[in-house]
Amino acid sequence: MSEENPTEVGNDPYATSVGGPGAAAHVDGGDNGSGPDADAGEYNNLLAKLARTYDQDCQIATHEAGHIVAARLLGHPLGGATVDPGPGYEGRVWGEGHEEAFADGRGDASDVREAIAPVMPKPGEDISSVSDVFANVYSHCIELTAGRAAERMLLGDDDSRSALDDLRQARELALLICKSEDAIESFLAHCDIAARDLLMPYGEVLITLSIVLRVKRTLDGAEIDEIIRDVEVRKSLAMEQRRRADWRNAELAAERFRASCDDADAAAVTRSALDRVR
Repeated sequence: MSEENPTEVGNDPYATSVGGPGAAAHVDGGDNGSGPDADAGEYNNLLAKLARTYDQDCQIATHEAGHIVAARLLGHPLGGATVDPGPGYEGRVWGEGHEEAFADGRGDASDVREAIAPVMPKPGEDISSVSDVFANVYSHCIELTAGRAAERMLLGDDDSRSALDDLRQARELALLICKSEDAIESFLAHCDIAARDLLMPYGEVLITLSIVLRVKRTLDGAEIDEIIRDVEVRKSLAMEQRRRADWRNAELAAERFRASCDDADAAAVTRSALDRVR
């Protein structure tokens, strides 16, 4: 993003991430074959290098899966995601074409706010010229809060420490459109609920992504989209199979009902004939 085009907040290269102890530990990313389905000793060795427990690895993978699903549902293209740590983060999701910015230490939400704030209207001024900024701040704040929402959904975890950097970045963006601390708190609380509602129908996708992330450690945007498509196709096929099974059961029930009606009619005819004979 440049100052010459300050309203493109939707294209900013900031990351969603989990910060915490041991974030500076280094491990090679990419597909190293580690995970719950790989050799247990290899996976345990990896976790030891990361100074991370199995539960922590599951939490980070679930957190990043939440960011991934929210981003794609909101129409944000992704460059990739990792559950391996780097400087200042334990896991990270980045936008398409934004990896270079992160390598240069750029792309934080504070950079976005600093670039855009000077051109934002003052209280009482017309906001129509920056309506796209309001829309993009809203959608990106939902994306930022989606990591914690996924943890709550799948792990029952309400520990906000896993999302401290997400919340910090969401506050930076909220400052662009909110004029008081109360407004910021209310706005972020709404985004928290909106993120939960957005993710709720996609539990299968969250679970699958979190598992694959723990196995492969890093996924690019194409791999992420392929996984999501595969889960959704399988879910659609399962729904269609259930629909056909329900339809067949309904047909069988109808056939049994018609047969019982035919039997009842036959019995009635027999009784009538017997009555005439008598």
